[in-house]
Amino acid sequence: MANDHDTVVYEVSNGIAWLKFNRPEKRNAMSPALNRAMMEALDALEFRDDVGVLVLTGEGTSWTAGMDLKEYFRETEKDGLKGVRKSQRESYGWWRRLRWYQKPTIAMVNGWCFGGGYGPLFACDLAFCADEAKFGLSEINWGILPGGGATKVAVELLPFRKAMYHAMLGEPIDGKTAAEWGLVNESMPLAALKDRVTAVAQTLLQKNPVALKATKDAVRRVGVMTYDEAEDYLVRAQEAANSYDNEGRKEGIRQFIDEKSYKPGLGAYDKSRKS
Repeated sequence: MANDHDTVVYEVSNGIAWLKFNRPEKRNAMSPALNRAMMEALDALEFRDDVGVLVLTGEGTSWTAGMDLKEYFRETEKDGLKGVRKSQRESYGWWRRLRWYQKPTIAMVNGWCFGGGYGPLFACDLAFCADEAKFGLSEINWGILPGGGATKVAVELLPFRKAMYHAMLGEPIDGKTAAEWGLVNESMPLAALKDRVTAVAQTLLQKNPVALKATKDAVRRVGVMTYDEAEDYLVRAQEAANSYDNEGRKEGIRQFIDEKSYKPGLGAYDKSRKS
């Protein structure tokens, strides 16, 4: 189905929500209207019972070319600081929402991913791309720094020298290089991309959803903590997760210890069963 704004569309199939940037004629550049529509779509999908994983991809040959220079920058700047701050809240707001989303998220980068696109790229928990995709921080080429979190994303995901080269030169890299550098998990031919993402999503659907949410939050949180802080956080996070789904945890242990029906290192327990 399409939502109320034609800049964003989504459909739900077999537990997977396929959410798309939908401005192919503009290489899916993010406009204020698109940013508002994305927030509404995330709201609509987050707690649906028939959605277990969200995949963010692009219509046409691009993922997103970043911010729409005309609509996001020039037109909002006409309204002065008020317009600039409003457009920033709308874009950074849905990226922040995506970073802490209730369901696991996957970026399926089918084509161009530039500049502002690094915000939602980093916000997704996992990322897979086509070999044919292009990634770039092109801001330096039109006279600004990679803002909106893009520089931070480069530093988070890339080694220092590669991050510096990527930001200072403004040269695009292909999907294979993006995978080698760590911007994405894997790169493959475009023809194989959706099948691979579907397979990963189906694997995630087999996991305990409470444990998945706690895990993805933990990975994002502990990176800036000392070991002692992280240890304490993880103990408390496990206790909180158990308070929501202690029976699920016990069932997983029961199937492993008592039934010997699965091995945690090789797969997930059957969460559809209750003791």
